[in-house]
This record gives sequence, structure tokens and C-alpha cells, in this order.
Amino acid sequence: MQLSALATDYDSTLASEGVVLPATLDALLRLKASGRKLLMVTGRELPDLRRVFDHIALFDAVVAENGALLYLPSRDETQPLAPPPPPAFIAELRRRRVEPLSIGRSIVATVTPHEEDVLEAIQALGLEWQMIFNKGSVMCLPPGVNKASGLAAALKALGLAAENVIGVGDAENDHAFLAACGVSAAVGNALASLKAAADVVTEGDEGAGVTWLIDRLLTAPDILKKATENTESTENSAPMA
Repeated sequence: MQLSALATDYDSTLASEGVVLPATLDALLRLKASGRKLLMVTGRELPDLRRVFDHIALFDAVVAENGALLYLPSRDETQPLAPPPPPAFIAELRRRRVEPLSIGRSIVATVTPHEEDVLEAIQALGLEWQMIFNKGSVMCLPPGVNKASGLAAALKALGLAAENVIGVGDAENDHAFLAACGVSAAVGNALASLKAAADVVTEGDEGAGVTWLIDRLLTAPDILKKATENTESTENSAPMA
């Protein structure tokens, strides 16, 4: 298994309080110089990501809106991966005074504790929409749309195989995305449930953890592959219930 690409979440993974530190940016540049691909898989809307991150052109593909939008920087091309939110849904959330309320091309997002208002709005309108959590954030998307589905679209566009990707994240909405990668990693500050499911837990939090991971990928990739083999061996040796 050749690890030829890194797919990373943005907030609290690559970035600390929305900012990518110079040491982390340097690590990304070194990874690109090695000939490997860079993918970002984030819950942020694309305009918001552009506002906080000036180096988006470093990435070969960006999956935004938690899987609902694909952006290819080299072509400056966006591809919707999900339908827009129903206007009645937005109107109902506003009627219920759900604030803050962010509306992307497909994603509708707010924060806890508004999940009850959101669920009631979905039920009242008879919609088949889902809620996805990212720590304190509440994201609403059409069924089947998540970071894993967005990653699949990005890999298809780049001609990459999922087994050759190492993914890294920190929160609930990263589970499916990381499970779809050949090697999964959780940064040191990740939720306990994500750490438990990951093949690798980084030394260091957020951007420092991603830098640690990139250093291992560049200097000792076999260590990362070994972690996957060890995880598979433990699962295969588990006693039958």
C-alpha cells in the first residue's frame, strides 16, 4: 500500500482557532514537494474557508460543506454534490429564531442547543434530511451526504484510490471520512471515540499533530502502514461473541 495522498480536516485539525500556523504550512509544502496529493475535507463553506485560509491553492481538491461541495483549485472549478436546502426549511428555522444560522449551497448549519429546533423543523415539514454534529456545531444535509461521500467524489476527480490516502481529523463528523481512507489518523486533541477508531493517534494537537503525521509520512511511511496492520490483526483476533 503506497500512501500517495493526505486528506485533512480543517478546524481543530489543520488549523488552530481557524488559523494554520507557519510550521504546519511548511509541512504541507514539504508534502507537496514529495509529489503527494493534498486534499481538504471540511464542514466549512467555501467562501468562509477562502476568508480564513490564503493557501487553498496548495490543495489538489477541497471537499467543503461536509461533503456537499467539491472544489478543484487548479481549475477554479466547483461541483455541487448535493441539492440546495428546501426554502421552506430555511423559512421554518428562521420562524423558530434559530441563530446563528448559516446557509451554504447545500449545508444548513447552526450550533447546539438548537438541534431540537432543527429536528422539529425537519419533522414538521416531512423532510428526509439528516443532522451531523461537529462538537458544538450542528450541520443539516440531505441523506447520504457526508465527508466520506465528498471524499469519494474528490478521489474520482483526481484519479486516486482510497486505499492510498491517509486521512486525519478530530470530531464526530470525521468518522465516516476516516473509515474510508487506507490509513486513518486522529490528532491528539480529537474526541476519544475518534482516537479509539483511528489507526494512528498523533503526537501533538491540531496543526502540530498534522505536522507530526506529515513528518512520519515523509520519513517513515512504513510505520504508518504497520499501524494499520496491527489494527487489522487485533480485530481479526478478537473473540467471537
